[in-house]
Amino acid sequence: MGLRTIVQDVIGRQTVDGAGVRLVRVLGSPTVKTFDPFLMLDAFDSTNPDDYIKGFPTHPHRGIETFTYLVNGAIEHKDSLGNAGVIRDGGCQWMTAGSGILHQEMPLASPRMLGLQLWINLPAAHKMVDPKYRDITTDLVVRVEEADASVAVVAGSYKDTRGAAQGDYVDVRFLDVCLKPGARWQVDTDPAHTVFAYVYDGDCFLLDGKTPVLARHAYLLGGGDAVAFEGGDAQCRFVLVSGAPLREPVAWGGPIVMNTDEELMQAFFEIEDGSFIKHWIPAR
Repeated sequence: MGLRTIVQDVIGRQTVDGAGVRLVRVLGSPTVKTFDPFLMLDAFDSTNPDDYIKGFPTHPHRGIETFTYLVNGAIEHKDSLGNAGVIRDGGCQWMTAGSGILHQEMPLASPRMLGLQLWINLPAAHKMVDPKYRDITTDLVVRVEEADASVAVVAGSYKDTRGAAQGDYVDVRFLDVCLKPGARWQVDTDPAHTVFAYVYDGDCFLLDGKTPVLARHAYLLGGGDAVAFEGGDAQCRFVLVSGAPLREPVAWGGPIVMNTDEELMQAFFEIEDGSFIKHWIPAR
């Protein structure tokens, strides 16, 4: 089928979320259909703790999975399943909200806070699965060292290397790629999957005619069975993310993502009447 090319370039917008966290909302409501099954991508990069230390106090989620990937920094977290810990450099938290979960994420003051949070939609048949939490520490993430690039296999697989996590409900691959200056790197992709790249450091080119691929942009890549990049004058770091699209209706209200407005309203009614959480283990 050939190499994938860029079909959509998304910059995102500066916003404030949680209790006062400054971030860039790269993907959101306007990109739901084209980036299916990926609902939201938030990017954060700051050397000023005032931008983020107020964090995200306890809040609910239902119907999605949240994937927090931290390049630099530290984030404390805990949830209603009793999980608690700290995400550190190169680590990840993959949370399946399913039928409902309460959690909080509180970034700690660091020399640099750099990372991403990705929301993955759950199929209608699995919206109300039991919530689940996966703590992917740095030592669990395999990094494949090659002549042209260093590839951290965070989720899914790359060539013969399985990642630290595998999607239970959506087949997701998440690679963190460090591309050397002037080098060429190519990877096969499932033709049926949605594929996008987000560059968080440096610039490079897509090998479809040397299209520039710029920092702080998310690029949706069109049809094809492979994608190829070429490095620029300096090192370039980006994540390459892919997943099987759901092609289902989306009813989205804040932290809740369902398939119909009726399901969405039911979730908010349950939050108010105290019946939202189906599985509760108080954190110690």
